[in-house]
Amino acid sequence: MNRPKMNVCVLGDAYHMDVAAKIGVPSMDAEALKKLNKNKKLIKKLARKYDAFLASESLIKQIPRILGPGLNKAGKFPAAIQQSDDINAKITETRSTVKFQLKKVLCL
Repeated sequence: MNRPKMNVCVLGDAYHMDVAAKIGVPSMDAEALKKLNKNKKLIKKLARKYDAFLASESLIKQIPRILGPGLNKAGKFPAAIQQSDDINAKITETRSTVKFQLKKVLCL
């Protein structure tokens, strides 16, 4: 089941930025992420604004360095996309995915 109201943002290199612009998906490049400057408030605001993130394979290794632990704490660490992947299909797949968390039970 697809959730069309789910906001997905592409964090990408030049190629993925162009593709995202063509299909009308919000996107940010490494320079825009560096402007957040590990500012916790701005990163939390970014995490609240979007429901999911997709990141270029080349950029995904740099995201913890650029943004710090903010996206990971929010449970919205980006999924990787490669040059050969169809971004539209990946967005549909992300919107169709259901995440759930099991209740942590303390066993003695």
